[in-house]
Amino acid sequence: MLNYRRYKKNPVIHFPERTWPDKEITKAPIWVSVDLRDGNQALIDPMVVSEKIEMWKLLMKLGFKEVEVGFPAASQIEYDFLRQLIDQNMIPEDVTVQVLAQCRHEQIKRTFEAIQGCRQAIVHIYNSTSTLQRDVVFHMTKDEITNIAVQGVEWVKEEMKNFPGKVILEYSPESFTGTEPEYAVEICNAVTKAWGATPDNKVIINLPSTVEMNTPNVYADQIEYCSTHLDRRDSIILSIHPHNDRGEGVAATELAMLAGAERVEGTLLGNGERTGNVDILNVAYNMFSQGIDPKLNIENINEIISTCERLTKMKVDPRHPYAGKLVFTAFSGSHQDAINKGIQAMKERGGQYWEVPYLPIDPADIGREYEPIVRINSQSGKGGVAFVMNTYFGFKLPKAMQREFADVVQAQSEKEGEVAPEKIMADFKREYLDKKEPLHFRKLQVVDLSDASDTEFDTQVTVEFTDCGEARSFTAVGNGPLDAVKRGFHEQYGFNIRILDYDEHALTAGSDSQAAAYIHLMDSDTGKTTYGVGVSSNITRASVRGIFSALNRLGFGAKESFRNF
Repeated sequence: MLNYRRYKKNPVIHFPERTWPDKEITKAPIWVSVDLRDGNQALIDPMVVSEKIEMWKLLMKLGFKEVEVGFPAASQIEYDFLRQLIDQNMIPEDVTVQVLAQCRHEQIKRTFEAIQGCRQAIVHIYNSTSTLQRDVVFHMTKDEITNIAVQGVEWVKEEMKNFPGKVILEYSPESFTGTEPEYAVEICNAVTKAWGATPDNKVIINLPSTVEMNTPNVYADQIEYCSTHLDRRDSIILSIHPHNDRGEGVAATELAMLAGAERVEGTLLGNGERTGNVDILNVAYNMFSQGIDPKLNIENINEIISTCERLTKMKVDPRHPYAGKLVFTAFSGSHQDAINKGIQAMKERGGQYWEVPYLPIDPADIGREYEPIVRINSQSGKGGVAFVMNTYFGFKLPKAMQREFADVVQAQSEKEGEVAPEKIMADFKREYLDKKEPLHFRKLQVVDLSDASDTEFDTQVTVEFTDCGEARSFTAVGNGPLDAVKRGFHEQYGFNIRILDYDEHALTAGSDSQAAAYIHLMDSDTGKTTYGVGVSSNITRASVRGIFSALNRLGFGAKESFRNF
C-alpha cells in the first residue's frame, strides 16, 4: 500500500479578494524562450555552440523578442555562445537577450563581461526564498535572504557604470511557490526599491513555479496576491516561469495570466528540468484555437519538431498536444464518423469558422495534413473508412454501403492491425471495381425509343459480356438503361434481381473526368443484397459496370446457369 502518510498538503493561500476566475485571456503575453538556458541545462547531452546557434536561428524565425541565452558566468560554452551572437552581430535590433546569474559578485561581474558590446540586455538575478530552502539549505532568516537579493541589485548597478548599453533588471525569488506570499512581496519590494524602479525604468519581477507544488488555482492566487500587493506596480513587468512537476504547467500558466502575469518564460515543447518547463507552443496554440493572435510565427509545427528533436536528442511524445503524431488522428469509429460529417458540412456550408467535432483546430493551419486524421484499425467504423475513401481517393460511398465495406476492412484490420489507405483502396478494388468474374461486362449499346409509338418503354440496350470467358449477350427494353439491363437479365437468363438504390458522382473535374456509380442490388429469390461499383468516363457505362459488380458479389453467373435458357 502506498505510504501516503509520509506527505502533507502544501499550504494554500486564503485570498477571497481574487478576481481572476471572472477574467478571460484576450491577448498574448510577452513570450520569453529559455530553451538555450533552462531547457539546455536539462538535456542529457547539452547543446554545443553550433547547435545553440541553430536553436537561436529557429527562435528568431518564430518571432521571439526576448530569449534567455544562458548562464555565461557558470559555463564557458554559454559564454562563448553569447560572445559569438554579439561579435557576429546576430542579435536583431528588436530582440533582447537575457542572461542569468546568482546574486554573487563574481558571477555578476563575469556576466557583464559576457554582454560587453550588446546594445541591450536583461540581467536576471535570483536567490531562493522558500521556507524549506531557508531552513535546510541556507540556514538564514528572511532578513538575511532579503539582504542577498538587495546586494545582488547593488552589484548589478555597480557593473552598469562601465557598460555602455541598456540593462533591464529581472529578479526571481526562486522557489516562489514554496514562499509565503507576504514574504515574496516583501523581498520583491526591497529589490524594486533598491533598483529605483519607475514607469520609465521598469523592473521585471519573475515569480517562478520552480517546483509545481499545488493545483493551478493556488498559483493563480499567489500571482494575483503579489500583483495587487507589490509596491510600484506601474513600474513592474510581472513575469512567470512555470514548471510542470504536477503535469499542470499549461493550466497554471493560463490561470496566472488571468491573475495578472504579463510575461511568460518557457520552452518549445516543454523541455526542462524534471517534468519540464511550461510548453510555450501549447499555450500559444491554445490561444490560437480561441481566435487570439499568439504573436509567434508557429504555422509550421513540423519544422519546429524536427529541429528541436535533432538539437535536444529528445523525441516528441505521439500524444503531445498539437505536436504529437497522433493528436490529429482518430481510430474510434464514432469519432471518425463525426469528423467526416463535420468536414463535409464545412465544405457544403462554406462557414467562416472552423467547426469540426474532435478537432479543435484545422491541422493544416499549423502545417499538419488531413491524411493522418483518420487511421483505420479494428476499432474503426464506417465513418473512418468512408473518410479515407473520400479524402484519399474521391469515392463518396453511399451511407448504406459504408457499413458493407467497413466490415471488409475491419476483417483485414483484425488480422493485420492498422490498415493503410493504400490497402483499403486495394480491398475496394478487389471487392468492387475488379469484381469481373464470372460475369465480365464487355460492351453496351443504348438506343433511344422515346419517339417510337409501338412500345411503352423509352430505352433499348444491347449488352455483351462473358460468363467464365464464354461470350453472352442480350437485347432488352426498359424505362432507362438500368431498367432495360435488369429486364434483359430476367427475361433472357432468369436473374430475379431488383435495383434498390443508385448513386453517382464525378471522381475528377474536367471534360475527361471519370464517374463512379454505386448500385444497390437485391437477389429477390434469397433476399440477399449488396452494392456494386463501376467507374467509366461514361456514366451509363459506369452504372452497367456497377450492376455486373453487384451480380458477381451476389453469386450470379457460372456457365451452368445459362444452359437452361
